[in-house]
Amino acid sequence: MAQSVLIPSPPAIAASSYLLMDPKSGTILMEENSHERLPPASLTKMMTAYIVERELDEGRISMSDMVPVSVNAWKTGGSRTFIQEGTQVPVEDLLKGVIIQSGNDASVALAEFVAGSEDAFVDIMNQQAQLLGMKDTHFENATGLPAKDHYSTAHDLALLAQAIINDYPENYGLYAEKHFTYNNIRQPNRNSLLWRDDSVDGLKTGHTEEAGYCLVASAKKGDTRFIAVVMGTDSTAARAREIQKMLNYGFRYYTTEKLFSQGQELVSSRVWGGLQNDVSIGVTGDVYVTIPRGARQNLESSVDLDSVIRAPVSAGDELGRVTVLYDGKSIVDQPVVALSEVPEGGLFKRLWDAVKLFFVQLFQ
Repeated sequence: MAQSVLIPSPPAIAASSYLLMDPKSGTILMEENSHERLPPASLTKMMTAYIVERELDEGRISMSDMVPVSVNAWKTGGSRTFIQEGTQVPVEDLLKGVIIQSGNDASVALAEFVAGSEDAFVDIMNQQAQLLGMKDTHFENATGLPAKDHYSTAHDLALLAQAIINDYPENYGLYAEKHFTYNNIRQPNRNSLLWRDDSVDGLKTGHTEEAGYCLVASAKKGDTRFIAVVMGTDSTAARAREIQKMLNYGFRYYTTEKLFSQGQELVSSRVWGGLQNDVSIGVTGDVYVTIPRGARQNLESSVDLDSVIRAPVSAGDELGRVTVLYDGKSIVDQPVVALSEVPEGGLFKRLWDAVKLFFVQLFQ
């Protein structure tokens, strides 16, 4: 019998709220006040960048498009990329300005370019937040500058980081760049962990008087990645230190395991009245779990299928559920589906199968 793996309690974290998540499985390993609504400061720009990346992915804009810089964008205060009013700047440079330099001016310029005005862009931000399941988030601007009713949570920001990493991996490399030069002004990425920890490859810092010092960071070792969020720490050093403690805990004691692949046959089952007698059954997407290191042998999986499967069967039809237990607790419980179609058989085949099914059920 496999022995339980012993895991210590998570470390104490000096922050108003915090969370550590595995973005592949969605498992949360530690959290405190993670649904408390707090000002997100420049962590807001993660959503600004996400929407721009979505527009790029869907072909509505391109990295080489030239964006006119308005007076409104140019005069936006706070951290800046130092774009000049009346000039035109490529989308790529503005996106780097948002992600690497945390430029408020670049954020407003992109918002105006994508939606016509910052207000219209904010409406898109709030719609997108709801689509991502960010239930405790509301934006009032594209920058994170202080505003009434502008708030988010550690949990929601982790969901946003998860979407950035999983949905648009082709652009995620921007979050790891340590410097960006625009208008002959070279500015560093404010995420100091990029210099200290080779496994850290993003995402975003934030700071205002109201919000304190905030950081969303992600790190990857082998096939395991974690997202860590802290909000309301008391210094740049503190936010980096607390994030590092969370990441160290995650990598020391946990690992991500891929259990099933999309399209992989888990089982096959009899189909009654079909052109074929059997159908392959699997999952709709890759299935990952986050478990203690060395604990894979403690997993138990089972597939519970519908008692009778009748043709016609279409690919994607739900035919049962797969469950995975760790130490007796469910960590996976999701549908299994037909991986291919099984059309109805001819009249004789349907009648013959009906007779056989009658006797099968009679003697069960």
